[in-house]
Amino acid sequence: MDFMTITCERVVSSLSPEDLDALIEATSAGILDGGGFGWLQPPGHQALARYFEGLLLVPERSLYVVRDNGTICGAGQLVRPPASYEAHAATANLTGFFVAPYARGRGLGRVLLETMLKGAKAIGCKVVNCDIRETHVAAIGLFRSFEFEHWGTHPYYARIGGQTVRGLFLSKLLANENEAARWQSSIAMPDASSSASSSASEPETPTATHGLTLYPAIDLKDGACVRLRRGEMEDATHYSDDPGAQARMFAEAGCRHIHVVDLNGAFAGRSTNIPAIESIVKATSLPVQLGGGIRDMAAIERWLEAGVSRVILGSVAVKDPELVRQAARAFPGRIVAGIDARQGRVATEGWAEVSELEANDLALRMEDAGVAAVIFTEITRDGMLAGLDLEQTADMARRLSIPVIASGGVGTLEHLKALRDVARDVPGISGAIVGRALYDGRIALKDALDVLGSC
Repeated sequence: MDFMTITCERVVSSLSPEDLDALIEATSAGILDGGGFGWLQPPGHQALARYFEGLLLVPERSLYVVRDNGTICGAGQLVRPPASYEAHAATANLTGFFVAPYARGRGLGRVLLETMLKGAKAIGCKVVNCDIRETHVAAIGLFRSFEFEHWGTHPYYARIGGQTVRGLFLSKLLANENEAARWQSSIAMPDASSSASSSASEPETPTATHGLTLYPAIDLKDGACVRLRRGEMEDATHYSDDPGAQARMFAEAGCRHIHVVDLNGAFAGRSTNIPAIESIVKATSLPVQLGGGIRDMAAIERWLEAGVSRVILGSVAVKDPELVRQAARAFPGRIVAGIDARQGRVATEGWAEVSELEANDLALRMEDAGVAAVIFTEITRDGMLAGLDLEQTADMARRLSIPVIASGGVGTLEHLKALRDVARDVPGISGAIVGRALYDGRIALKDALDVLGSC
């Protein structure tokens, strides 16, 4: 007699080629059966391979797979909000949940869901949310059997075959009975008088803190490390002829990320400082985020395969937002939008052109497209050492649910302290890019790391 063995686990390292092939086959079958992951048709083996490999690079996402006799036949993702979003720290979203049609009816979905809920509890989640297309009747039945509550319906959830399909929003409270009672009893909104009295009588709770990331900048012009003033190529200060050595110095000083811009590429519309970029990637094991002249999927793929951790899309975010959307879906967590502005208006083509588009409007569009973060630079301050535009940066961060990295104008340690103080009230700010001030010695790397780490 043959015995069926169903197992489920969280994926914590790269899948073997055999497992990745099985996962892609199951995913493709699931998409063909009714759509999924935003696709109506399977995008192909390479695209799905990049998609699942990219998931492992996103700390907020946990990938679970379910096996039938050792073969992967389904998967699901548990998504946590960024660490800086303290108000949502106890929640998780369950997404990308499916079992291949050829493996249904054997209990795999139940094992997968049960394992994922245990995983959510293990990391401290109190609530798990999900949304499901109304036509996925079996999946809805499965979630309801685990006591998920239906709390809302989206009337225009998806367009499938020319038809509008509704979506259901479901939630499950994972807290124990005592915790659940406390949560449910605190849902009512207090009136103004009770709010006033409580604020007067109760001690203030200290604001939770989070560290900011320092991104030391390596700007490349003609193969050398330079810094521009206000984005003018003719106003460049030359710092080093060895970008790789510069990257090693940052790593040895304790930096954990490197920000690289191909200045020639930004003006040319294609990568130009290729040997210099490759030398930076090879010089250290630090994650490198790269921008400048990356304007098509081939260039994005080329640099991610070459070892770049994240690609920054700037001008193309304005001129080809669909490319950004496709890239963000193909490489989750690895696409960043670079929004450069002159007095709030978006600049493109290496800052040579200024559009009528407002920076905040573009940021919201990029969030909708699925980028992992936004880098905001006020060009009039870049390289001028006069301080960041904290007002614009904070305003953008308040409007978004993805991290905002501040850039342009850091000249003293006081500027970083000012950013730190703002970030304590605006947790959406996640880091700062610093260039000229580090090269000129106006700020010591150790001091910068200490200040941002104390946020």
